[in-house]
Amino acid sequence: MARKFNFSAGPAALPEAVLAQAQEELLDWHGNGLSIMEMSHRSDEFVSVASQAEQDLRDLLSIPDNYKVLFLQGGATSQFSFLPLNLLGDRNSADYINTGVWSKKAIAEAQRYCQVNIAATTESERFFCAPEQAQLQLDPNAAYVHYTSNETIGGVEFDYIPQTGDVPLVVDMSSNILSSALDVSKFGVIYAGAQKNIGPAGLTVVIIRDDLLGKAQAMTPTMMNYAVHAKADSMNNTPPTFGWYLAGLVFQWLKQQGGVEAMAQTNARKASKLYAAIDSSDFYANPVALRNRSRMNVPFTLADAALDSVFLEESKAAGLLNLEGHRSVGGMRASIYNAVPEAAVDALVQFMAEFERRHG
Repeated sequence: MARKFNFSAGPAALPEAVLAQAQEELLDWHGNGLSIMEMSHRSDEFVSVASQAEQDLRDLLSIPDNYKVLFLQGGATSQFSFLPLNLLGDRNSADYINTGVWSKKAIAEAQRYCQVNIAATTESERFFCAPEQAQLQLDPNAAYVHYTSNETIGGVEFDYIPQTGDVPLVVDMSSNILSSALDVSKFGVIYAGAQKNIGPAGLTVVIIRDDLLGKAQAMTPTMMNYAVHAKADSMNNTPPTFGWYLAGLVFQWLKQQGGVEAMAQTNARKASKLYAAIDSSDFYANPVALRNRSRMNVPFTLADAALDSVFLEESKAAGLLNLEGHRSVGGMRASIYNAVPEAAVDALVQFMAEFERRHG
């Protein structure tokens, strides 16, 4: 069976080598006579898988020793509640930067638990950019500052890390984690749903600084308390074992590619090729400010929206899958995460040129 090029925003492409290894090990993991999915999460075998995955992630991101790494159930959306419940402490407000759909969802959930100060918003610019540092109106008494480093739907990526003084910085990095080197020490909390650059859906990774643990509100459910998960090494209950295992294989694959530094170079090439194809044509357009164009999610429109369905039909026939834009914005979107090979972008660029020649 021939595999096609998958541009889905999530669940997204996984490295073919990882899928092949998982397939090979599926029925009999390392000669143990059972699948990793059938194995107790407290067995020595699975604990070794979990420990290795954590260590590989620490190596890839150079995570300092004073940070805990949690592998939790659910998607990043569940963290929208975890954060205020765990980080407010004796404060009653938090700062949020609004740059699009996922920022707005995080804000709406946080407002159920505390006063939310919108430190900056680009809604008047139709979320086609991220605010600059000078535009941030931060409250020094806020419990934390939250932002979304890459808006998956709008294709807007921050080109800097916000400076927040003594207030902990919290980031939803679901769609660009592991795409380039990162100074983890600048953050209080980093969280990411796995289904884009880490592994399959159903797993969420949380990286949290030690001093932010133990501040949960009294009403916080046990299974939403970061300190509980940190103390139990993410095994207070049965974790998503298969997702954790696959994430570990992805981390090993990333190391084999040369780590996040090498991936950053590849990602820059892929994005440059696709944006060049868009910018060199009057047939395609991308509305995002140049400095904030995402390296992971590239939305684009056709000059004639009536051709959208034709583009999608023909691109699918050409083996280019999941290019339809999010229902809230329309158009097209190519998500080119780490596991999407450069050959996929080359094939898309070639198809776009041919499509324009036939329909432009």
